[in-house]
Amino acid sequence: MKRFDIAAIGELNVDVILNQIDGFPEMGKEKFAGDMLLTLGSSTAIFAANASSLGSKVCFVGMVGKDSFGSLVKSSLEAKGVATDYLIENPATATGATIVMSYDEDRANLTYQGAMDIMGYDDICPEVFDNCRHIHLSSLFMQSALLRDIDKVLEAATSRGITISLDTQWDPAETWALDYKKVLPHITIFMPNEKELQALTHTNSLEEAIAAVEPYLGEAMIVKMGSKGSLLVRKDGSRNMLPSFLNRNVVDAIGAGDSFNSGFVSAFVKGLPLEKCQEIGNMTGALNTTAAGGTGAFTSPEEIDQRAQKLFGHSLGL
Repeated sequence: MKRFDIAAIGELNVDVILNQIDGFPEMGKEKFAGDMLLTLGSSTAIFAANASSLGSKVCFVGMVGKDSFGSLVKSSLEAKGVATDYLIENPATATGATIVMSYDEDRANLTYQGAMDIMGYDDICPEVFDNCRHIHLSSLFMQSALLRDIDKVLEAATSRGITISLDTQWDPAETWALDYKKVLPHITIFMPNEKELQALTHTNSLEEAIAAVEPYLGEAMIVKMGSKGSLLVRKDGSRNMLPSFLNRNVVDAIGAGDSFNSGFVSAFVKGLPLEKCQEIGNMTGALNTTAAGGTGAFTSPEEIDQRAQKLFGHSLGL
């Protein structure tokens, strides 16, 4: 038996989320936001916190500065039941931060990377790979050292029989310098959204993008498609399109994709069929939009399930 179901390896930062914004920012002008929230940010941290709230045993591997934002990140993870044994505090740099300008189902982000850009393979405690059954990787393009060392991370995991999920997220530099033909065969579940998949493969349509990666898939790919739902593509080419659970009263969509990932992977490590994992991912993605911030809708497995039944008439089934 392994100590953890999931090791989340990735970036850490706080989010300053601005909602109810009076139009788009303009150079030389000032705009008002009607609401602000300071909370745990980063795609990987939102994933970890919500997977833990769903009942998975989760640890986090990441780097923060020795500062107040770092303390907030650590305490927020621990409050969600995420083990911080492998969290690295670096006094030589600051914890990352993201300003999030939220507009209904879309957003504009401005990020200071700080410590997240420094952590590489040699910073990771080796015992992580002996203590987990699954590794989730996210936001590689925001972490240059981890991106540089991705082959070492994958080798350490696959040599121990650890399954791996990957959500690259968007590349702020838009260079998409990841050799997916080399990396994807080692990834059990690839988890892009449709825009990211097209950008990574330099294609002009979803079908072209799927055709580009399909020969290199490990077990499967799940493509997140926002309000349209999600598309499961297996290595053998079989597909399952599943419509979304629509929330008509969106609070914000911050972290909806990460919450989808948390539901899908939590179901996957329990050994549930991929189609059931997909259904649970759709549900957790929708639940995310019912509260502010990426983790606001996720408390305990029982309360999350009650919320799902009340709002969508559907049990999670975890």
